[in-house]
Order: sequence, then C-alpha cells, then structure tokens
Amino acid sequence: MPPADDQSIPSDYEIAQSVETNHIVDVVEPFGLTEADLKLVGETKAKVELEAIERVREERDANGKTILVTGMTPTPLGEGKTVTTVGLGQALNQVGKEALVAVREPSLGPVFGVKGGAAGGGYSQVLPMEDINLHFTGDLHALTSAHNLIATMLDNHIKQGNELDIAVNWINWPRAIDMNDRVLRETVVGLGGEVTGVPREDGFILTAASELMAVLCLADGIDDLKERIGRIIVAYNEDGEPITADDIGATDAAAILLKDALKPNVVQTIEGTPAFVHGGPFANIAHGTNSLIADEVAAHLSEYLVTEAGFGSDLGAEKFMNIVSRFGDVEPDAVTIVASVRALKYHGQDMWPPDVDALEDEDVDAVYDGLANLDKHVRNLEQFGVPVVVAVNRFPQDTDAEIEAVIDHCEEDLGVPAAESTVFADGGEGGIDLAEKLIDAAESESSFEPLYDLEAPIDEKIETVATEIYGADGVEFHSDARADIERLTDLGFDDVPICISKTFHSLSDDASQKGVPEDWTLEINEIYPSAGAGFLVVLTADVLTLPGLPSEPAAANMELRSDGSISGLF
Repeated sequence: MPPADDQSIPSDYEIAQSVETNHIVDVVEPFGLTEADLKLVGETKAKVELEAIERVREERDANGKTILVTGMTPTPLGEGKTVTTVGLGQALNQVGKEALVAVREPSLGPVFGVKGGAAGGGYSQVLPMEDINLHFTGDLHALTSAHNLIATMLDNHIKQGNELDIAVNWINWPRAIDMNDRVLRETVVGLGGEVTGVPREDGFILTAASELMAVLCLADGIDDLKERIGRIIVAYNEDGEPITADDIGATDAAAILLKDALKPNVVQTIEGTPAFVHGGPFANIAHGTNSLIADEVAAHLSEYLVTEAGFGSDLGAEKFMNIVSRFGDVEPDAVTIVASVRALKYHGQDMWPPDVDALEDEDVDAVYDGLANLDKHVRNLEQFGVPVVVAVNRFPQDTDAEIEAVIDHCEEDLGVPAAESTVFADGGEGGIDLAEKLIDAAESESSFEPLYDLEAPIDEKIETVATEIYGADGVEFHSDARADIERLTDLGFDDVPICISKTFHSLSDDASQKGVPEDWTLEINEIYPSAGAGFLVVLTADVLTLPGLPSEPAAANMELRSDGSISGLF
C-alpha cells in the first residue's frame, strides 16, 4: 500500500488527541499484569511494581523473542527508528503475536529545542504523547534531584573540613539540568565568601547524560541500584585515589529519590499495544537503550519484545550487544536496521555540507551512491551472529523505483531480507511485511556473541570496535589516554565493557565524513570509568553533554490554549 499523502495526515498531536485510549489495566491484563501489579498514574499511565517484576521473573522462566531496532548513520532529517519500533510492535500484534514495545523516555531539552520528542509519530505513537514528552511520571525530575543531591553533598563535604582530602581540581561530578541551557556548561561555584563554600570550576550536564541515568537503566532492583550508586566515582583525592558516592554518604539518600523512578512505566500505542517507556541514557557516553528492567519484564510477558537502540548501529546497537546483553538476560534474536531513501541519498553525496534540497527529487542513482553506508551497518551487525532485516521507512516523496532499488539491493546483493515500512501513515498495517520477515528471522537459528572478551586489555577492546565496527585502519592513543589506561588497569577496571563516545553523524570520528570513510585512524583523547554503570567511557573528542537551543527553538512556537489543549508540541 502506498503511503498516504503527507498533506492528508494530521499532526502527531492531532492524531494522538483523536484516539480513544483504554484504561491501562485493560491494556496490560492480557499479558499477565493485574491492577495490583501497577502503581496507577491516572487512567493511561502506570508504573509496574517491583514485587510484580520479581513474580514475573519467577513464574516465567523463558523469555520471548527480542527484536532490536537500530539504524544506518543518522541524518539531521531523522530516519524513523522510534516510529518503526512502535509500528512494528503494532504489526506483530496484528498478525497474531503477543508483542510489547520498549523505548526511551524523552528529555525536555530536545522537546523544547530542535529534535522533538521520542513518542513515535503519525499512526505509530505511544500515548499519552503530550505527557510522555513533558513531565510523564517524574522520572527525569527524580534523576535530576538525585544527581544534584550527590553534587551538593560532595561540595558540603569539602566545605565541612574535607576529611577525605578531596582534590578540588579533580572533581568529576557536575550539576545536572533537564534543559538545553548552554550557558551552564561551564560555571564557577562557591563565590560569595566564607559562608558560601569553596570556590571551584563546575558545570552542568543534561540529566540524560548523568551516570545516574545509566545506573538506573542497568539496575535490576533496589539492592543493585544502591550498589551501583555507591560505587560511582565523584572525585579523586590528592593521592589520586577514587572518592565514591558511598564515601560521602550519599548512596541511600540518592536511592530514596530514585526508588519510584526504578519502576518501569507502561503506557499504550495508538492501537493499544502495551509499551514500556523508561529511561533515556545518551548513546555516546552511555549505552543508549531504555531500561534493562523494562526489557526483561517485557520479554518475560510477551512472545516478542521490540526494543530500540539509540543513534546508528555503530553506537547504539554495538553497545546493546557488548554492554546491555552482558548485564541482563536480553539477547537479540533478530535486528532490524532502519534506512530511508533520503538518508541514502544524503550519504551518497560527495560534498560538504550536503545538498538537502536535492534529497526531495527522484534520483535512483543517488540512492545507489549511498548504499555503501547501509551495507557497512548490515555487515557490522552480522558479526554478532544475529539475523538482520532491513526496514525501508517510506516517506511521502519516495518513489516506487527508489524503494525497489533499496529492497532489491538488500535481497540480491547483500542477501538479507528487506521490507518497505509505512507505519507512520498506516499504523501497524504498514509494517506487516516487515513483521513477517522479522518473525522468520527471529525463529531461525542464530549464534549471538559479543564482539570482544571482557578479559582482553583495554586498548585491544577499543581497537576491536574501531576496526571491526567503525572501519578505522587503527587507533592512536594520545598521551593522556595511555596514562588513563595504565591508571584504570591498576585500579582494576580493565575487565569491563567499553563505551566509545564519538560523533553519531559518521562511522568515523569526523562528522563531515559521510558514507563509509576510508584511510583514517580513530583518535582517543581520554578514558574514564563509569564505575556505577559498569563500563569505561572512551572519548574520541569533546562531547557535548549539555546541548543549546537553536536559533528558532520549538518552544517559541508552542501555545497553551484556554481549554488546556496544546498546539505546536508536534
């Protein structure tokens, strides 16, 4: 079925408002959850009680099949991973499978900035979309408060005598805010005299970039949450020894603020498919996937779990395979990689910046020029021993010839199944072909295995990802990075996964390099431990952990009407 003309499709908000939702208890009961298992937040939102999660783990030993949704290298235009995730969950239910969806929670920063929310779109959304994209159940507020409580207790310890001999110029725990406020990236605190505190340089990060977000999304219960918070390194003393959240007495207080945030949120899609929307860690300095606890309970409750990894497969999917699957009982049985005609044209252009206007015109040759990027992502994923299916997310301007060129290339040249997806315009019906191909893939034999051994040296693990996933010729460790490797090995952090932070705009570490860059070396500037999360963060360049607003922020075009309705949100 061809997609509906984009002029005939109402806005996401208008579509969401037109849907008659079901009570959340009625939505989840067919999957084995009762009202007693939920902490209701109104009629359409709920948190799953931790006691219910333990019961599900005990009663249902076997997991359903897990389908991981990832993408080719992103473009500023968006390729539709979340739309595909939601629509695929709906499609699986339409073909008679019990399927659940799991996606990340939006951050207020992008919602009021330029990226927008993370509730899907068109006729493949999670509802209530305006609540999910705004305050939702308060998880982001709880994380912000817990993060800043640790920061406050750290500075208070220094002010009250600094018994731990904390080095003021070696503090690794900034403040956090859930807003794109660039002027707070670098600050000075403690000004105002003796009663104010010890002056030092500080700054803010977006709440989604906090290690606490990664901790929340990897913890499997209260005890694990406390253990992870306790081992977060917030600073070092004058002898270079780590100072943890536990050392400053912040563990239980922070955990108290997060005890409800740890409970997964459950809502529904437009077609009534249950959807877990929980957690939202960055996909560069963290692992970029919704909470592991949500994935695990959803996999226990369903035949199929559809979950999403952030950015392209070189970042999000790689970290799902090498980090998330090591920490939890969620291994992908199949992966679908989302591609779009305009993204392929974008990566096929031999110019910088790319000519965005040219992407709207039919150009099959331009599509072929960009297929190398998709090919690289497909081959990367196949290294993990998991079947791959390509989802071609169709936009209104795409032509049949362009769509057919992508599908024929995947099936005839790459040897992987591919399907057109119109879930934005058509809901679950527009994803049935994709769903059926993924069912076949997930039911086939696979031999999932992470890419590297945890016992391998730190530099070897980094080189494996750089050469096997990014396509680099090798790795250059700058002097500080070499010193970091030696120090972290001495501290016992050499047997944990690595989380490489690089640009998501390119397979390389240079955002301007499109397609499949060749003849380049990955440069490593710094390596530091996310001890609470349980991995090492490897920096390839300065990472923007607090974005700013664009020249025309989305917030400037929003309106709250007298009847309480909203315009301009989406």
